[in-house]
Amino acid sequence: MAKPTGFLEFTRELPGKRPVEERVKHYNEFIDRFSDEKLNQQSARCMNCGVPFCHHGCPLGNVIPDFNDAVYRKSWKEAYEILTATNNFPEFTGRICPAPCETACVLGINQPAVAIEEIERHIIEIAFDNGLVKPRKPNVRTGKKVAVVGSGPAGLAAAAQLNFAGHTVTVYERDDAPGGLLRYGIPDFKLEKNVVDRRVRLLEEEGIVFKCNANVGVNVSINDLLREYHAIVLAGGSTVPRDLDIPGRQLDGVHFAMQFLKQQNKRNAGLDPLANAGIESNIFTHNILATGKNVVVIGGGDTGSDCVGTSNRHGATSVTQFELLPMPPASRTPFMPWPSYPMTLKTSTSHEEGVERKWAVATKEFIGDAKGKLKALKIVDLEWKITEDGRPAQFVEIAGSERDIPCELALLAMGFLHPQQEGLIGELGVELDERGNVKASEKAYQTNIQKIFAAGDIRRGQSLVVWAISEGRECARKVDEFLMGSSLLESKDQNLVAAI
Repeated sequence: MAKPTGFLEFTRELPGKRPVEERVKHYNEFIDRFSDEKLNQQSARCMNCGVPFCHHGCPLGNVIPDFNDAVYRKSWKEAYEILTATNNFPEFTGRICPAPCETACVLGINQPAVAIEEIERHIIEIAFDNGLVKPRKPNVRTGKKVAVVGSGPAGLAAAAQLNFAGHTVTVYERDDAPGGLLRYGIPDFKLEKNVVDRRVRLLEEEGIVFKCNANVGVNVSINDLLREYHAIVLAGGSTVPRDLDIPGRQLDGVHFAMQFLKQQNKRNAGLDPLANAGIESNIFTHNILATGKNVVVIGGGDTGSDCVGTSNRHGATSVTQFELLPMPPASRTPFMPWPSYPMTLKTSTSHEEGVERKWAVATKEFIGDAKGKLKALKIVDLEWKITEDGRPAQFVEIAGSERDIPCELALLAMGFLHPQQEGLIGELGVELDERGNVKASEKAYQTNIQKIFAAGDIRRGQSLVVWAISEGRECARKVDEFLMGSSLLESKDQNLVAAI
């Protein structure tokens, strides 16, 4: 235990952030690093619980009390080794994970939880600063070849683990650079792309080959992959967005959130946002900009929040965010007992930068002008019926609340339905589940085609980056077993048992 009285002496603190008026002028990260003293204090708050629920709250099974203790002692090599034994990419999760480990923290019963996510980010950045992060090369090669289709967090994790097991791994990415949603789905002010590039370079040094602008099923033959590789991992993500089929949907000014975010990330990288690359070759017909417009983001999740931050950086006249559900409570209710993940109100850094949030609102119509451009939304307020366990169940429109509001840019951020089924998935003939995801059990990660496996959102549906990394690691172990008969790669369950 780092310091037996630490949780009594220190309260939770987070690093400082650049002022709003400064950070909305650029797309760089704006969260500071802890001082040595503050980092020591925050790690000292960990109680090294007899039953560390944070292990189970984390989809990766990170051994959190152990690395907190190492941080307190400033044993950076030890902290780095403990953290990376279960997490391939803490530089990603330390920036963009919603930290389910923190909601499961025992200290969180009656105090603010330990700042686990920030401690994790500091461990990996200090490790890079001190030259502790080195390529993890296999001792021997097995002679087996594996193709990983998709280079998001699930694909990168699967590739890293399979390469470490000694297999020859090639990653196919339909975009112009590796990273998947890490590169083109998450704004730079949350995850600068030099962080992604730094990790990709390490993976290349380890022996992994990346083939970009390689859209399997379009310009890369599926039959060639089936012939050339001993196993294939599908890690393409859940990419078909949920649409809003109401009058006026075709108007100029109504776009999916990911189109908007991807364009800006391309601009930040010095690329043409209208470049015809990958599967989205026909959707970018013009620049999507929020500058000088009344922007409405429809959807209250992380993607919607990212649209808010990007719109403010564009110089939008106003930014409003709609959520169909009623406003959640600010803290746990009796129906959200610790250590379950609570559905409470979350205010992101983008919300801090300026947005009007509206709850229990439905959009009825997109209204256009004579030239076919969006000029307003017709909306209505909703009244929800709440069940006995506190869940919103049914809603009715409130009579007389229907009204028009000005809007020249509407961004649909309502989540994703399932992976794209045309092309790769359809031609392979892999079975799908009732939700349209690739069917592969959580225990085996194997599809109905013996040599084809699936991991991440393509299998489990839209989820978290930390879950994608976990799925990639677990899938890699099953592929290794399939190829070799057994595997030395550790599973999450083994890590949890070892920690206890």
